[in-house]
Amino acid sequence: MARLAGVSVATVSRTLARPEVVIEETRTRVLAAVRETGYTPNISARNLRVRKTMVVLVAVPDIANPFFAEVLEGIDDTLSAAGYGLIIANLAGSPEKEARYVDLVCAGQVDGVLLLCGHVMRSPNRDLRDARVPLVAACEYISGESFPQVTIDNIGTASEAVRHLVELGHRSIAYLSGPKSNILEQQRFAGYRQALQGTGIAVDEGLILRGDFTFRTGVDAGRALLGLKPAARPTALFAANDEMAIGLIKTVHAAGLQVPKDLSVVGFDGIAYSNYCEPTLTTVVQPRRDLGATAAAELIALMTTGRAPIRKETQLPAKLILRDSTCRPPA
Repeated sequence: MARLAGVSVATVSRTLARPEVVIEETRTRVLAAVRETGYTPNISARNLRVRKTMVVLVAVPDIANPFFAEVLEGIDDTLSAAGYGLIIANLAGSPEKEARYVDLVCAGQVDGVLLLCGHVMRSPNRDLRDARVPLVAACEYISGESFPQVTIDNIGTASEAVRHLVELGHRSIAYLSGPKSNILEQQRFAGYRQALQGTGIAVDEGLILRGDFTFRTGVDAGRALLGLKPAARPTALFAANDEMAIGLIKTVHAAGLQVPKDLSVVGFDGIAYSNYCEPTLTTVVQPRRDLGATAAAELIALMTTGRAPIRKETQLPAKLILRDSTCRPPA
């Protein structure tokens, strides 16, 4: 094949292993020879020589959350195109599971890690930094870290969602939160507070409902609203994610309240079901696939160039999509 391309064997190997360092003319000849001969590189042998696994670990806080499905699709498509496989670490709030994955990374079983979980994974004795593999975070911002991160503007988009309710005429707007320790919750609550204060509406602590991003706590919040006297109920609610918003809508509907006639509801994330529930949900739609693809591309660049990670924060655009769950408040 080297003879067919008119180059050395070393140039062929370099072109297949690191095409970005080979000039375009040479790369074109080598790839044409590859196609003509039907050559398939021995990935296992190459990995042994360069001490690479061609595998990436992706840490997910909860694989049952439908938000992550499209993020993972974007990651998988990008990694696959570059010849990488992936291991999904479903942490599910388990320190024991997290410690096992840290040990796996430190044992050299992966070439890099994508963190969708909002923190640098750790075990009782060490954390991922000890493995000295490239790290990239996505979706949940991790404060104080030097590696690349890919997120959206949670504060700004949450504020836009609440301002939409204010512009419709709502003045009593409840908030359904995520877990207090979660950075997404902190940012989205900051956006809620910012929008109210910017329009001269006081934040009513009695209208802050506690949740944890699950359907179940949406149901619980719906019951809490139903427990209020009708005159004390808000006319609108902003939920920190779609799952809770949908759980709440289902609960208040079952009790006879109409959304949006009696209660306007806005969610956050834009999961697929938000466009199929009844009524369809007004929500902030995140670019889920692009979040995954962009983070994976950043990680591939670190793994293939060997460059030291630099602090780089990429914010992708999210968009408020207006559907049927919001309208003007009752007269």
